[in-house]
Amino acid sequence: MSCGVALAVSLLLSDPTVATPATETAIESLVPASVASEPLFAGLVATSGELEAVVEAWIAAGRADQSDFWKGAEFTAFKTRASDLAARDMQGHIVLKERGQDGDLKCILRGIAEDMPTKIEAVERASSPADRRIALDELAYLLNDNAEVITAPPAPEV
Repeated sequence: MSCGVALAVSLLLSDPTVATPATETAIESLVPASVASEPLFAGLVATSGELEAVVEAWIAAGRADQSDFWKGAEFTAFKTRASDLAARDMQGHIVLKERGQDGDLKCILRGIAEDMPTKIEAVERASSPADRRIALDELAYLLNDNAEVITAPPAPEV
């Protein structure tokens, strides 16, 4: 019997599922655990959703058409909550960094924390209804992104 035939016979007689558990275990160990249910991160998701709903309501109500909109008590209270959210996003970044998780979520949370004040300032600086609408749209997008990145299933690090 030739070596090629002997190899083919041995492969046919072997169990192909023998290596499967080792491969699955190796892949599973590369996927970080989801943090979405931890209190800090669940709070970030909840607050982001609430603030996004506020911004979407402002957009629907045509608040971008009001030149002094950002001077009112409602926007001032929103700004305070958004600043607190940004600080907690940075806290989430630090928690993940201290755990040694070097994934996208850690970096995204830091980026959102740094971007939130910029998006708020864009609303305040907007000189026209069109500019305010764009600033509010970008703020809503950032708040939506904040929740979605936390609730997205974790992926293996690359």
